[in-house]
Amino acid sequence: MSDEVLESFIRQYIESQKSPVVSFVWQGGEPSLLGLDYFKKAVRLQEKYKGNKTIENSFQTNATKLDDEWCRFLADNKFLVGVSIDGPKWLHDKYRRDKKGEGSFNDVMRAVELLKKHRVEFNTLTVVNDHNGKYPKDVYRFLKSIESKFMQFIPIVEQMAAPGEDTPVDLVSPDFKGKGEVTNWSVDPLQYGKFLTRIFDEWVTRDVGKYFVQIFDATLANWVNQSPGLCVFEKTCGEAAVLEHNGDLYSCDHFVYHENYLGNILETPLAEMMKSEKQMEFGLRKEYNLPEKCSRCKFRNICRGGCPKNRVIQTNIPEKHLNYLCEGYQHFFSHVAPAMNYMANELKNKRPPANVMKWAQRHMVT
Repeated sequence: MSDEVLESFIRQYIESQKSPVVSFVWQGGEPSLLGLDYFKKAVRLQEKYKGNKTIENSFQTNATKLDDEWCRFLADNKFLVGVSIDGPKWLHDKYRRDKKGEGSFNDVMRAVELLKKHRVEFNTLTVVNDHNGKYPKDVYRFLKSIESKFMQFIPIVEQMAAPGEDTPVDLVSPDFKGKGEVTNWSVDPLQYGKFLTRIFDEWVTRDVGKYFVQIFDATLANWVNQSPGLCVFEKTCGEAAVLEHNGDLYSCDHFVYHENYLGNILETPLAEMMKSEKQMEFGLRKEYNLPEKCSRCKFRNICRGGCPKNRVIQTNIPEKHLNYLCEGYQHFFSHVAPAMNYMANELKNKRPPANVMKWAQRHMVT
């Protein structure tokens, strides 16, 4: 971002927040490529405009550029760092390669050790693809071995225009009117469901309260009618807009398409765009565009139809699309239901959900 865009964004974002804590999320591309001075400037601007509010920063990175200087800055300014890592070397390096075609695992692990050295709080984001999706316990145990206490498992689902389709880009949105095909590196739906259940079985018998898996926490929250804290499982969406480097605002970082353009913060106030009719309609569309199969599903209030970007399976009603991951979600929710019911009952009776581990050791096969 130019200095003008950066300062305008930071000022407007802080002003628009009603809560006393304001959270900034820096991601890219790869944000570390902007250099350390850029983020020093961002922190100075946050101090300038924060008033009585507390500022939090999180930084999602592939970690290959982090060094001692970076980590000192991140520690001094209490950044939460999300490290993108897809498992041990033999899994991570399958797709995470540099421009020379060489795997990035060794660079990422060097950075993880530096983060630990400087006591920077970090968590991990693992993209689940067609390859590492076959090895759930290898992935999970590896993440525990590097001391990741909070894990995100993000399924990759990308759609490519079919051969012969007239489109300016290869990867297309779920709203693409032509014929699309899910890429071969995308995770298979049932494969994703089994990936989660294998990890859940180990977690629920040994690791509840010690390691936190985002999708498990979000599932339990919906199970007890609380906010899941994860837009994928919210009833509506639209609160995770993305700001591009030039100040352009789009409805969601999964929908950076012309039809989802909201405006530019140098021309229209950020708060005004977020409260616009167009953005409200985008958020509500998640609920009212659910296909009939979802309305009959016993897990509707848990899944909420999943992320709209993954609704690429055509139903018998042209404008209604089913989530690509439906089969996997069905498998996962069915499998975890007994344990979720147990934890929900513990919460209802003001007892710790971690009590589920003793129950699971007797009732679940791992």
